[in-house]
Amino acid sequence: MSKLEQKETEVENKEKSAEESAMGKSVSDALSAYRKIREGKKELTDKELSDLDKECKIIENREIIEIDPIHEPQEIEISGKGKIQLGPPTLTRFEKARIMGARALQLSLGAPPFIEIPSSAKTSLDIALAELEQRIIPIVIKRRLPNGDYQNIPISFFD
Repeated sequence: MSKLEQKETEVENKEKSAEESAMGKSVSDALSAYRKIREGKKELTDKELSDLDKECKIIENREIIEIDPIHEPQEIEISGKGKIQLGPPTLTRFEKARIMGARALQLSLGAPPFIEIPSSAKTSLDIALAELEQRIIPIVIKRRLPNGDYQNIPISFFD
C-alpha cells in the first residue's frame, strides 16, 4: 500500500469515527433530555427508576435509520361509493374553491355549461357553484399522503 492510499484510509477512518461519535453524542443528548422529562420535578421510586433505565436501554439499542427506503407512490383504489380512505368523505373548502375557480374560468372562456343556466346566476362562478352542487362536473380530486400515495376520487363520490 502506498503512502497516499494509507493517508486516504486514515482520513476515511477519522471521518467514520467522527460520524460515530457525533451520532453517539446526539443519542446521549436525546437520552438525557428523555430522562429529564420523565423525572420531572418529583423523586422517582426505585421501580420507576429501573423502568426508566430499561426504556433508555431500549432507546439506546435502536437501529438508526439515516435514509428512508425508496417508496414508489401508488394509487389507493376506491372500493365502492362512500369508501374514501384518505381525508374526509366530503369536499374540503379548499377543494371546493379550486374546483369552482377552475370551472368558472372555463365557463368565462366559452366552455359550454353542463346544466341549464339558472335565472339567478349572474356570473360564471354562480353557474360553477350550481354545477358543483349537482355533482356533474367531470373533475377528479387527487388526494395525496405525505409518503406519496394518492387516491383519485371523482366528484360524484362525495356527499
